[in-house]
Amino acid sequence: MALGNTAVRIIVSIIAIPIIVAACIYGGIPFMIFVLGIALISFWEFTQLAKNKNVSANYILGALTIFIIVINVYFKFAEFSALLIVSSIIILIYELFRNRNSAILNLGGTFLGILYIGLFSSTILMIREFFADSEMLYPEGGYLIISIMVSIWVCDSAAFFLGSAFGKHKLFPRVSPNKSWEGAIAGFIFAIITMIAAKATVLDILTLTDVIIIGTIVGVIGQIGDLVESLIKRDAGVKDSSALIPGHGGIFDRFDSLFLTAPAVYCYLHFFY
Repeated sequence: MALGNTAVRIIVSIIAIPIIVAACIYGGIPFMIFVLGIALISFWEFTQLAKNKNVSANYILGALTIFIIVINVYFKFAEFSALLIVSSIIILIYELFRNRNSAILNLGGTFLGILYIGLFSSTILMIREFFADSEMLYPEGGYLIISIMVSIWVCDSAAFFLGSAFGKHKLFPRVSPNKSWEGAIAGFIFAIITMIAAKATVLDILTLTDVIIIGTIVGVIGQIGDLVESLIKRDAGVKDSSALIPGHGGIFDRFDSLFLTAPAVYCYLHFFY
């Protein structure tokens, strides 16, 4: 007897969540590998979506650039600007010899994927390593990443269920016809509540102001991240970024909100913590 979609989703979640939590708590190279995994797979899914628009993004050089960006966050062997300049020159030169469809679209798709997925995913690792200078505080980075992920999940769930029950005003019908303002507001409120709960349990290093601001970032920027990926998928004419995760779609689908939330949270920590 075939399992239903809900059952498959639950089974995949039961398997994946403990692995993700363990990587977040342990940090270090295991977490770096986790970030690399979601970045490289999401970039591959992005390039496949681009093909639907007759765009031949350069996956090999783009993935290599993303790989170097992420590991550089952890090992700090070069200046980011130097890495991006060198990789950009190589990608531009290589495009001279590809002769595939539109060079402008190919380069645009490649660089968009590198910045949107590669650069933004590297900030997930930056948040995890934010307290790396203190052995005592190092675990707090893991708790913060887990709290952000849980807050995103609660935000999405509240937006979906309360939006389905009470939603009457469309949020962005051109991009995502089923989302409503009522659902978005519910998600926003529950994102902040979740971060406040995280402070009460595992994030005592942060102030109440800190967690409210981070919850606000999740509730606003996280939902925008979901809309941005929906815009890309709608333009590509697909429902999911891939069928890689049974019952859940693709990796890009699962981490779209985090890709936009992480850089905003990191900027807040960097400039105001």
